[in-house]
Amino acid sequence: VQLQASGGGWVQAGGSLRLSCAASGTIFSIDAMAWYRQAPGKQRELVAQHGVGGRTEYADSVKGRFTISRDYAKKTVSLEMESLKPEDTAVYYCALLGLSRQGYQNYWGQGTLVTVSS
Repeated sequence: VQLQASGGGWVQAGGSLRLSCAASGTIFSIDAMAWYRQAPGKQRELVAQHGVGGRTEYADSVKGRFTISRDYAKKTVSLEMESLKPEDTAVYYCALLGLSRQGYQNYWGQGTLVTVSS
């Protein structure tokens, strides 16, 4: 399973960015696709998740500002980020929880850097 993320970059506070991630490979089933982030010196944290039945989950810090969406057929997940704050600066990772030939596990993309300047 490979996850290719794109869309990171630099933006001023208050601006918007859209991250996209596409999964490829032999994937038998997907239970969830999600975005995590890791800021310098901090642990990786869940930002948003799109799970079974379309259920979505957001970190409290991004509720009302970020929106996760998923295309089941294309095996893609996107994260629309609005009203960005300097504290949103981090490397954002796409993740897929599902079953492939390698087993049932979390698969990770390579990360894309988002920098929000004040």
